[in-house]
Amino acid sequence: MNSKIAELKIQFEAEVAKASTTADLEALRVAYLGKKGSITELMKEMKDLTPEEKKSFGQEVNRLKSFAADSLAQRTEELKKQEIEKEINSIPDFDVSMPPSMNEGSYHPVTLVQRQCERIFRSMGFAVEDYSEIVTDYECFEALNIPKHHPARDMQDTYYLENGQLLKSHTSAAQNAIYKKYKDALINDGVPIKAIFPGRCFRNEATDACHENTFFQMEGVMVDKDISISNLIYFMKTMLSEVFQKDLKVRLRPGFFPFVEPGFELDISCLICGGEGCPSCKHSGWLELCPCGMIHPEVLKAGGIDPEEYTGFAFGLGLTRLVMMKYGIKDIRDLNSGSLKTLTQFIDE
Repeated sequence: MNSKIAELKIQFEAEVAKASTTADLEALRVAYLGKKGSITELMKEMKDLTPEEKKSFGQEVNRLKSFAADSLAQRTEELKKQEIEKEINSIPDFDVSMPPSMNEGSYHPVTLVQRQCERIFRSMGFAVEDYSEIVTDYECFEALNIPKHHPARDMQDTYYLENGQLLKSHTSAAQNAIYKKYKDALINDGVPIKAIFPGRCFRNEATDACHENTFFQMEGVMVDKDISISNLIYFMKTMLSEVFQKDLKVRLRPGFFPFVEPGFELDISCLICGGEGCPSCKHSGWLELCPCGMIHPEVLKAGGIDPEEYTGFAFGLGLTRLVMMKYGIKDIRDLNSGSLKTLTQFIDE
């Protein structure tokens, strides 16, 4: 019996040495150590042995099992290393001194329009700020004159987190921090607060051609003495004429936003349908682009600014909708689709 074990061991060693892939080794494992494997089958021959012979034979079979398992594991590691080395050696030479190819990607259209707007507002003296996408209830609502149980909260289906924070539903959530950051320069040195803060926003709402649960806005504020609605209209028309390189048909209509008083909706004539009506503009011929107005006194107070001495305007520009108008994109969902066919056609201007 021991000679049979020795022969099986020699046969196994030879086949393991010949194995050239991990698949070959798996086949050997099944052939020798599987339920019907050669080594496993040896145990069935123990029924004809004496108790003493069974003990000795069993020990020899177990040693062969351990040897086979260790040999397979060792050979597997060797083959894996060989496969890695083969893959490394197959990598073509790369010249790090060569300039990168400029034809392997493109910027997202939202990025292009955001950068263009940032350049325009910087040229008009605005600072460009960044702000977190996760904010507190105070930042997103209470500091903006939207206390708890205010009906305006029903206008925004907000994503709340388990810790009580939330994904910002509008870029206005940064207003309070901006006022506090620049108020000393305004009050002590007479430097106006002029800032924009673009960012991504989130709302739990059904999607369609003109609504998404993830979209981009750009908030803008200006605070100083004697600021009026005429200042707001001037800056917005200047920005839009620069973005589209032509005069646009716009309209202001009354709108309710708790953080501005008075409040307006700035609409532009739909450039996709030419004002005739389409799914992107809900067949109205107009696209809501920019909620805006004069900053509410309570919002200025929350930011540490005296509303009796200073006034200001604020706007929330819909960057995503601006992109749709600029590039003639009919469905807002295309911008989050990840479709290279859609997104690679844009170039920086």
